[in-house]
Amino acid sequence: MERARKLANRAILKRLLSSSKQQPLYKSSSRCLSSLSPSVVQGGSNVVSKVHSFNSRNLVQFVGTRSISVEALKPSDTFPRRHNSATPEEQTKMAEFVGYNSLDALIDATVPKSIRIDKMEFPIFDEGLTEAQMIQHMQDLASKNKVFKSYIGMGYYNTFVPPVILRNIMENPGWYTQYTPYQAEISQGRLESLLNFQTLITDLTGLPMSNASLLDEGTAAAEAMAMCNNILKGKKKTFVIASNCHPQTIDICQTRADGFDLKVVVSDIKDIDYKSGDVCGVLVQYPGTEGEILDYGEFIKNAHANGVKVVMASDLLALTMLKPPGELGADIVVGSAQRFGVPMGYGGPHAAFLATSQEYKRMMPGRIIGVSVDSSGKPALRMAMQTREQHIRRTRPLATFAQLR
Repeated sequence: MERARKLANRAILKRLLSSSKQQPLYKSSSRCLSSLSPSVVQGGSNVVSKVHSFNSRNLVQFVGTRSISVEALKPSDTFPRRHNSATPEEQTKMAEFVGYNSLDALIDATVPKSIRIDKMEFPIFDEGLTEAQMIQHMQDLASKNKVFKSYIGMGYYNTFVPPVILRNIMENPGWYTQYTPYQAEISQGRLESLLNFQTLITDLTGLPMSNASLLDEGTAAAEAMAMCNNILKGKKKTFVIASNCHPQTIDICQTRADGFDLKVVVSDIKDIDYKSGDVCGVLVQYPGTEGEILDYGEFIKNAHANGVKVVMASDLLALTMLKPPGELGADIVVGSAQRFGVPMGYGGPHAAFLATSQEYKRMMPGRIIGVSVDSSGKPALRMAMQTREQHIRRTRPLATFAQLR
């Protein structure tokens, strides 16, 4: 591609120098929807003033000698028409402008034939489908599905999002961008939505610090497990998980524990004890995976008395009615944001959250959005405390590459 760019630039410069004293001739495009539009010619206003009736003779005189474009009669919502704005005629002119007689000649000069194939064949869609045809095709496929009630649960539940929210937030380009913001400060709308997310998480969990999401609830629980290990500087190597946690969360924690040289013990919440003195943290579910709601107040006090950090996996929608985990004394709260109205989508993707106290903010994984000011002194949003992250703390970052996306 670099070679193609250099060749094109060289040809353009040569053409500009050779024709700098010439007046370019612009012709009307054949891509107009109506082939009966008048050509843009000198004195066009006089021509229009002479047209008194739209009979066939006057109409022919009105449009002049312009030919009718067959391209204008073809569907306008095909992939090439939507995404390749230049017509074949315009592509040829563009290629000639940079010194080649066709687009194929330009490709031959830049991309070796040895790495190209003649053409890509898709037998089912040889001619391609228009947008309207594709939507109809997808609707036909969807109509064959049988929709049943889901009773699997385990943190994933059907939700209803009011249309007003869909229109004003989900479908509002001011709130989202179509690319990964590696230079995040450019996307102030996205940062504002993430800041709103963090604020909502802190309100519901009762803890002052939240990150801007993680991958899923199981991953967030594993990150919280790593935090417990780091808080105690790796001196205690056992992590206890209550059996009322979601099974997928337990599985992920057990897998991730190998990398931290931790031992994971799954136990009924009534049988959990800390006599070994080697427990760094404990994970409980609130509400439980089967829907039970327990009062963890005394349980958390007992854990803290034994120097054990408490991680609570919570349901955000339930927290609108239940006592916040922060008020119960939990050190870290994790969970899934699917309850905010995200479709189940066969299990994902659903963002997770992680909230904690100010004391452990430097040990949090993922991105944190903060309020700052720009060079003009106006309020602006930016990523805060980036020294925790992969692109700065290279040796032992607290966030993986996937989480930074």
